[in-house]
Amino acid sequence: MANSIQAVRGMNDILPSQTSYWCYLEETLRQIASAYCYSEIRFPLLEQTALFKRTIGEVTDIIEKEMYTFDDRNGDSLSLRPEGTAGCVRAGIQNGLFHNQQQRLWYLGPMFRYERPQLGRFRQFFQFGIEAFGMAEAIVDVEQILMTSRIWQSLGLKDQIKLQINTLGSSSSREKYREKLIEFFSENIDTLDEDSRRRLTSNPLRILDSKNPDMQLMLTGAPRMLDYLDDNSKAHFDNLRRYLDKSGIDYEVNPRIVRGLDYYNMTVYEWVTDRLGAQGTVCAGGRYDGLVEHLGGKSTPAVGFAMGLERVATLLESVYSPDASPQVYIIMVGQEAFDRGLSVSEKLHTLFPEIRIACDYSAGSFKNQFRRADKSGAKLALIFGQDEIQNHTVSLKYLREDRPQCTLPEDELHQCLLKALVD
Repeated sequence: MANSIQAVRGMNDILPSQTSYWCYLEETLRQIASAYCYSEIRFPLLEQTALFKRTIGEVTDIIEKEMYTFDDRNGDSLSLRPEGTAGCVRAGIQNGLFHNQQQRLWYLGPMFRYERPQLGRFRQFFQFGIEAFGMAEAIVDVEQILMTSRIWQSLGLKDQIKLQINTLGSSSSREKYREKLIEFFSENIDTLDEDSRRRLTSNPLRILDSKNPDMQLMLTGAPRMLDYLDDNSKAHFDNLRRYLDKSGIDYEVNPRIVRGLDYYNMTVYEWVTDRLGAQGTVCAGGRYDGLVEHLGGKSTPAVGFAMGLERVATLLESVYSPDASPQVYIIMVGQEAFDRGLSVSEKLHTLFPEIRIACDYSAGSFKNQFRRADKSGAKLALIFGQDEIQNHTVSLKYLREDRPQCTLPEDELHQCLLKALVD
């Protein structure tokens, strides 16, 4: 017997017991994105590797350790997308979506990073992303935060997820801050781990995001970006907070939020939970006003967020109880009963497209089929045996109510179901 082939590590199956949560989540996301007038965009899983190196930054974990990169038959270096913003911006520039235009876009699909699999973190993972282009005002950042708040409210997760915000300021103010960080971390070089020492001069802001417990006390004394903002950056952040306060959104200012991608500026934020262990960030976003120009387009302000669907789906399990069981279970014995049952089932699907109907084509006994019907959770069983075939009737048994089984003409069945299931 041949050895069975297993899934690639960290690339998990989503089983029928889980897909109900995913469908509910995806439907909610689509509805809310549409309500805010965001339009769906779809772009390839594969992009040129240079796209991610130019946007994410070469001195990041994603580029250095996590991308799935290979050369194709032409010798071109290609990578599976590790995040969505870069591909969305590339598609917008290539297709002329940004210049002198405002765009509100959303996408949903798989991303890929070579990481150590753990709860809420996989090598193939799914993201929902929102991107807005052509609007520089902080009120747009707030609108997206309000959108995510509405998503949590709609999903029943509002009490489980908290908002943390920060600002990275402008490029000029961030450069001054960067110099102060290098000075501070150089004075504490003995406390830095290997990754942090490697980033000291190339990407010192990422050291602030370290989860190394041996560095946490030292990091509490690090300089804060908020103390080095220029006037425009400070005004933008003050406006952000003012709009959030007026909107009644609770938040915490966390000066250590820097985000893992190099293209962010001004607003950065994370929605976090304490229900998922170390993987507490379920949604993160911010502003990236220079990215479109950096990739060859005209200067275009932009802001967006990305949401990890695995993590949100896990949270949903505690508040949402999907019912995917059939409402009607059709029991049939014999070939003629199969023919009749299939015909009736299709008529019912036409009349009642929302009703879930399961047909038992196992050719088993009535006893075994009734056992499966009861186990399925169905409310009603429709029975086609020899008597029903000869008399053009159908027998109806209530599986969840203490009511007697009855037999009725087939042409009266839809009225009976209408009363039993729809009313």
